[in-house]
Amino acid sequence: MSALLQVRNITVEFPASRAAAHTAVDNVSFDVDAAEVVGLMGESGCGKTTLSLAMLGLLAKEQAAVSGSVMFRGRELLGLDERLLARVRGAKISLVPQEPGIALSPVMRAGDQIAEVLHAHRKWDWAQCRIEARSWLARVGLMPIDRIYASYPHQLSGGQLQRVVLAQALACEPEIVIADEPTASLDALTQSSFLALLRELKSQLGISVLLISHSAHVQASMADRVLIMKEGRIVEEGRFSEIRGCVSTRGSREFELNARAADAIGTRLEPAVEEPVAR
Repeated sequence: MSALLQVRNITVEFPASRAAAHTAVDNVSFDVDAAEVVGLMGESGCGKTTLSLAMLGLLAKEQAAVSGSVMFRGRELLGLDERLLARVRGAKISLVPQEPGIALSPVMRAGDQIAEVLHAHRKWDWAQCRIEARSWLARVGLMPIDRIYASYPHQLSGGQLQRVVLAQALACEPEIVIADEPTASLDALTQSSFLALLRELKSQLGISVLLISHSAHVQASMADRVLIMKEGRIVEEGRFSEIRGCVSTRGSREFELNARAADAIGTRLEPAVEEPVAR
């Protein structure tokens, strides 16, 4: 049986006028199966985010040269017409961005930004979209719903913003979610609560997740399988415990240090704690 998502030989190069092109992603291949969580780890600057953006066709063509293949349910996405790709992005494959405060519009209310995704893909009327957006605020644990819905991004905490973009990503019930460092800006308690929520929603919806995170603690608590990326290439692949036991010399010393930190912290998830709304 074919994997839900098949990435083959993806290479991303950024041309330079006075020097050789910079290869940010170098011949990367991997699969994501249905209902699987695949972790993508690596030090900062190794190409994790660039890879995810390339997969979704979000790199400007005049700034980056992308080659290879991204197959979703047997359909090639790389090079697909933007109009057709837009029907897949957000509806079938969605992105939880690394910086929700930047990704969200500062001049739109939080709830309307969820409703907007539903309106674009479901083609429902706005009243129905707003009702469903309120339902998603409840599902991601943002209360009271009316106040959160009416808030602008600057009125919400970092943890609340992360849950808003998660609701955006899940609103159309996609088959795959690409989560790019979803806990990087959160404190330890908020991080644990967010991971518990993500695990619960993943189980309820039966979705697959490509989880980008440099944190061994996050990967150990979420991922079924982990890919280690270094200098644009995948250098290790396997279950977290297997990689922990046999990191090759090509792998990252950062991984081992990170894994020891995860041991010290522990991978137990704390119960969700509601955060106050900033006034």
